[in-house]
Amino acid sequence: VIDFRDEPSHVRKLYGIDDPVIGASARNFLLARRLSERGVRFVQIYNGGALGSPRINWDGHEDVRDNHLKQALLLDQPCAALLKDLKQRGMLDDTLVIWGGEFGRTIYSQGGLSKTNYGRDHHPRCFTMWMAGGGTKPGSVYGETDDFSYNIVKDPVHIRDFHATILQLMGFDHEKFTVRYQGLDQKL
Repeated sequence: VIDFRDEPSHVRKLYGIDDPVIGASARNFLLARRLSERGVRFVQIYNGGALGSPRINWDGHEDVRDNHLKQALLLDQPCAALLKDLKQRGMLDDTLVIWGGEFGRTIYSQGGLSKTNYGRDHHPRCFTMWMAGGGTKPGSVYGETDDFSYNIVKDPVHIRDFHATILQLMGFDHEKFTVRYQGLDQKL
């Protein structure tokens, strides 16, 4: 599954696995497709650092522009390739792709506060996640923040609701998954 030599050149190019900059990231996305193709039911791609530097990551308290541009460079082409590849192979309808993190970024500056060095703090209440395939409705947007992207003003989504949506898309009744806690049945 990790030997990509049998992949056609157009697939290698689509993902960018031979590119010296994005190749390592691209190989992870192609590996995700290959694992899914072989029946692996859950695949996670973790992205923590970029371009060989632990300092370049999504946690942009400083240098947010540089950090996030480098992250986007590493992930944009391979992620788009994965979605296109899954769709071309007829796998996207049965494969749920979820993209996200555990928090967003505030809109106000933090860090060095110069023209070229600024950052954003953690924002646990307002952030974006997206899903594709697996029965999701393409083009749907749910939730909205105020003009400052600070407070939720419409359709807040609790993590339990997000989990319930994922379970439903996977064919599970989320109401059957409860845990007894402090005398109450709590949803996962």
